[in-house]
Amino acid sequence: MNNLNWRKSSRSGSGANNCVELAIGEAATYIRDTKDRGGGTLRVHQRAWAGFLDGVKAGRFDR
Repeated sequence: MNNLNWRKSSRSGSGANNCVELAIGEAATYIRDTKDRGGGTLRVHQRAWAGFLDGVKAGRFDR
């Protein structure tokens, strides 16, 4: 995980307090809290991440 290219969510905006960062690796996508980068990282398999993104784009998680 040392060589991952972390990027902040485009939805976070500048100066936002509730941000996440993600890094896309070969086999997984990694997600962490910008405020607490050492507090833990969520690792999601690429197929699961792709399914999640498809669901977001299709509006399946809209309230």
